[in-house]
Amino acid sequence: MPDPRRALIAGLAGLAVLAGGLAAVQAATVDYLGTFVWREVDPDFGGYSGLEMSDDGRSYTALSDRGTIRWGSIDRDTQGRIRDVTTAGTARLKDSRGKMVQPGYLGDSEGLAIDAQGRIFVSFEGLDRIARYDDPDDPAIRIPGAVWFSSLHRNRGLEALAVTPAGDLLTIPETWSGDSFPLWRLRDGEWSHPFSIPREGRWLAVGADVGPDGRLYLLERDFKGPLGFASRVRRFTMTEDALGEPETLVESRFLQFDNLEGIAVWQDGQGIRLTMVSDDNFFFLQKTELVEYRIRD
Repeated sequence: MPDPRRALIAGLAGLAVLAGGLAAVQAATVDYLGTFVWREVDPDFGGYSGLEMSDDGRSYTALSDRGTIRWGSIDRDTQGRIRDVTTAGTARLKDSRGKMVQPGYLGDSEGLAIDAQGRIFVSFEGLDRIARYDDPDDPAIRIPGAVWFSSLHRNRGLEALAVTPAGDLLTIPETWSGDSFPLWRLRDGEWSHPFSIPREGRWLAVGADVGPDGRLYLLERDFKGPLGFASRVRRFTMTEDALGEPETLVESRFLQFDNLEGIAVWQDGQGIRLTMVSDDNFFFLQKTELVEYRIRD
């Protein structure tokens, strides 16, 4: 006999309409916390496609797609909303020979992940590769590439990068032929293809993070020219060889936010926090936004 409590919970979750026009699914409650427009007087400021946050949400590291990295602090009000962002330092990434990478084919840095040891991993598209930086001012340490990297589409390569608590690297290409997107994993120096993410309409993977709950959070994007960008965040449970069913947490309207490309997942004592950053493409009509949500299960 069906359990009426399960039906009631599912019905209430499906009917919940949340701030910003977003809906909760399953047992999660999604609260929109706000959008902060981040501005700096610096010619290198902008193009942010990767983001990492400290455990308390008060420090950040941001990666630009022009080969620069920026870090600093976040001032929050008593409700935990962003009040101001300050920069403590910046660096231009170097290649393995110590030469600074330049914007374009060699310097199109897209994905950012920082492991438990504080090591920085960056994925590049153009010349598709992943590099490690033990310090942002150090030369890159090469990460051996997977055989699949040679099949990536030009300018649609390794957009999403994440690291698990155990130190496994996870990466997802922005586009891929077929009815699913591969998720590749680097463990102990060996690449494998343990997971696939089914393709849904026009959504493309642009950012990923592994949350403090051990689940994979995937930021996806749709673009319709003058209608602007739409964004979606889904999460998946992960086992050694499978992903669970996707749970859609956030789905924005076109033009609701700018071009969200980076995502950081952390915990604030009241639930999981999502912080996303937009890539303004160094275009005067776009903005660098920090968009935040809280997920309560």
